[in-house]
Amino acid sequence: MAETTVSPKDRFLTVYGRKPVLEALDDPELRVDKVILADTARGPAAAEIQRAAKAAGVPVQRASAHRVKVLAGNGKQDQGVLADVVAPRMRPLSAALADAPARVLLLDGITTPANVGMILRTATAAGLGGIVVPRRGVAALDPLVVKASAGVAFRAPVLRCATAAEAASMLAEAGYGLYALGAQGGSSLFEAPLPERAAFVLGGETAGVSDEVASLVTGWLSIPMPGEVESLNVSAAAAVLCFELVRRGTTR
Repeated sequence: MAETTVSPKDRFLTVYGRKPVLEALDDPELRVDKVILADTARGPAAAEIQRAAKAAGVPVQRASAHRVKVLAGNGKQDQGVLADVVAPRMRPLSAALADAPARVLLLDGITTPANVGMILRTATAAGLGGIVVPRRGVAALDPLVVKASAGVAFRAPVLRCATAAEAASMLAEAGYGLYALGAQGGSSLFEAPLPERAAFVLGGETAGVSDEVASLVTGWLSIPMPGEVESLNVSAAAAVLCFELVRRGTTR
């Protein structure tokens, strides 16, 4: 079912901690929607954040320390402050399908923030039409992901949905060929014919592609590896895939 309202989680990336929040406020290319400061935050650090927010024209809201921890999703590193940064290219998958981007990635069970961040950076650099990052089963889009992406996560064409299985079903119904990357078997990524619209599934670090998503897959692709290595890290595999699509001239 198509989503009728856009969740704040589909509009903003939340960063927490004094340094990440200050960096976001000081970046002229980013638009910060608001800063939330714990009511227990006092002293020079809190004053510096308030000054930076005022200079950037960003409202500062006060909330309980517990509320800040809940919103940040990280009780150990939020340091009593978070900021909602507008991600202009992030939107629900249901909305993106109306524009029918030609090539999208679907992340399925990738739980390491560094991998998610590097995939966002690579796919954005390659000009892919979208990267589906489900809200459940994949690492949260937090400062660790932003750091691994070298800040590209703020500008990446992130598409949101509840789960990878939901995304796979929506993509299949919209007429996309669904191709999963596997370490063995399947057609060579470099030789397989691909339809005009295709979604490429990247499975988790340990379990690979989930059974629910695998049941909807059109075909399997593999990266030829003549050397004595069984598989690549998922972010490395994503890079090979993305730039093979660039080579073919079919990314958006």
